[in-house]
This record gives sequence, C-alpha cells and structure tokens, in this order.
Amino acid sequence: MAILKWDPFKELQALQERIDKLFEESMRGRDIAPAAWTPAVDIYETDDAIILEAELPGMNEKDIEVKIEDNVLTIRGERKFEEERNEENYYRMERFYGTFQRSFTLPPNVDTEKVKAEYKKGILKVTLPKKEQAKPKQIKIEVKE
Repeated sequence: MAILKWDPFKELQALQERIDKLFEESMRGRDIAPAAWTPAVDIYETDDAIILEAELPGMNEKDIEVKIEDNVLTIRGERKFEEERNEENYYRMERFYGTFQRSFTLPPNVDTEKVKAEYKKGILKVTLPKKEQAKPKQIKIEVKE
C-alpha cells in the first residue's frame, strides 16, 4: 500500500468546484435581477432634533419625495440614466439607476409638523425636531447642610 501525501488545498479546490456547480444548477433557467439601489443613510441626534442625511448624488430635487404618514418617514425617488450616452460603449457600469424607497419609523418624541428637508451637493438632509417636552432638562441639585 502506497502512502499518499495529503494536500489540503486540493480538497479546498474540489469543494469550491462542487459549490460552484451547485450554484450554477440552482440558478439555471432563472433570470437574475440586478440588485435594487438603496442610498446610504446616516442618522444622528442632537439636543434639539434627529438628523437624517441620505446620499443621493446626481439627482435633481424634483426627483426626490419626502413624506411622513402614520409616524413613518419615507424617502423615495428615481435616479435616471443619462440618455445621451451610448450603453454599448461602456466597459463597466457600477452605479445604480432607477427607483428607490427607504422608510423609517419615527420615535414618538419627533414633532412631525416641523420637519424640514434640504438638498445640497447630493446630500438630502431631513431635520426632525423634537417635541418640547421630549428635550432633556437639566435639574440643579441643591446642597443643604
């Protein structure tokens, strides 16, 4: 009986080939839709408000909609592909185009009547002011002797 040298990389390669084959078989006959575009969002809090900033580069403000309904903030819009370019001449397209929608449930301390939205340099900034009673109040401690 001959002694064979164990090669862990050969086993890993065989495993990778089996996984690739399994994936190909499971996707055969299906159309794979491109991933939906979802803009990146930063949310932070100040003493007076909650601020939401969304990256929406290359968009016009008329293509963006911000609304609050049933205490849910919804941002929706569409980034349109510039038609004057010929798609056949592209070597690579990594930017996403099309419609998007993001929804955020608001905490009860947001005053929905005073919400403001502004769009500048590709960043949508939504300011969600806090209700007066929700703001933290500093209480002075008296020292008695």
